[in-house]
Amino acid sequence: MAFHAIALALFLQAQPAAAEAAPPPPEPAEERLPTGAPKDDYPFVGWCYGMLRGYLDLHDQVMPEVTRIESSFRPPDRKLSDDLKVYADMQKEGRAQLKLFQSALTAAEKASLKPINTIGAQAVSDGANIWKAAPDVTPARLAQEWMSWALPARCEVTAKKLKANATLLGGAFKVNSSEDDAPPPAAAPPADAKPAEAAPESAPADPAAEAKPATDPAAVLLDPGAPPPKAKAKKKKPSA
Repeated sequence: MAFHAIALALFLQAQPAAAEAAPPPPEPAEERLPTGAPKDDYPFVGWCYGMLRGYLDLHDQVMPEVTRIESSFRPPDRKLSDDLKVYADMQKEGRAQLKLFQSALTAAEKASLKPINTIGAQAVSDGANIWKAAPDVTPARLAQEWMSWALPARCEVTAKKLKANATLLGGAFKVNSSEDDAPPPAAAPPADAKPAEAAPESAPADPAAEAKPATDPAAVLLDPGAPPPKAKAKKKKPSA
């Protein structure tokens, strides 16, 4: 028995250690949420719009420095004109993506059950703010950041999904709202409740006998802090 136990122990020692749990596969780029981006689809698309718009608006400012950098570090097998054309193509593609984002935002705003344009405007502003360079950032550093930037893949995918959902669902589409936000429905009257009886009509009052109001509304509006004027007492007619 002891021999078999020793043999079993030696056999187990010779076996490779159990493989550790494999790490989960990397998240697809289309589903990866960028750092600092909103989670909900509508503000996320607004954030993408602002970020892309800021990138496109910087083109004229950074291109002189971009051209200098591309001219200084030339690979031997490429032309400078070919590399510069890439930036022009990215501008064209970016404008088309802006139209997609804008149409998705507009569709969501029209289909939403409550006004959401202020949420979208804030998201656009937050996205554009990533291009606000600090005073100590040099033109070369800004140009390098601009050259290496790419729109997150999730932006275009989410914009198409947002537009499709808003178009299909119409009035049932909700953005940043919940059922709890809706006012509770009015309670229905009990089935055996009797209708309220109409109050008996009173005789028309004599206009001459009605007292004047104790306060003048115009005076209250002109001087809210002034005390209301006292009502004038009616004079009694002398008895015959």
